[in-house]
Amino acid sequence: MDVTEALDQTFTHAHGVIAGVTAGQYGDKTPCDEWTVRDLLEHMVGVVAGMGAAAAGQPRTPFELAADPGAQFEEVATATLDAWRVPGVLDRVIDGGAGPMPARVLAGINLLDTATHTWDLAVATGQPAELPDDVAAAATEAGHMIVSPELRSGRFGPEQSASDVATTTQRLVAFLGRTP
Repeated sequence: MDVTEALDQTFTHAHGVIAGVTAGQYGDKTPCDEWTVRDLLEHMVGVVAGMGAAAAGQPRTPFELAADPGAQFEEVATATLDAWRVPGVLDRVIDGGAGPMPARVLAGINLLDTATHTWDLAVATGQPAELPDDVAAAATEAGHMIVSPELRSGRFGPEQSASDVATTTQRLVAFLGRTP
């Protein structure tokens, strides 16, 4: 699947999960030990906004979570997809905040980060955590290209085992050090 199509599907799924969060859940814990639901929402929406700005060649601006994160995410996801879909953008080198890198790698990071944290948010807020199979497969492929042993330390836990009957989502989260 093309990375922009995978991002489109990932953003659509993420929007549904984000829109299902209530303000009363903002202080709840998440699978990301250091983050509450509110912290995770700020990260998710802020990263998508920042990636979109980088892909569009715009400067990063300070991010603040809106009163309606679902609507805010929908808006930034649309702008980000528009930026990733500009002809030739995926062939450029872009600085998304961690230094210049091939745009296709940055788009893969955008995909992996959004899909993974959508699972985290769904688990934290009691929503169905399974990603659409195409999204989980694309995120898993991106993860295997991006997550090196050096990167894993401090960002991901050690890879967990997944059973032979694990779903694609469960295999993804296990690879990233989460308990499926």
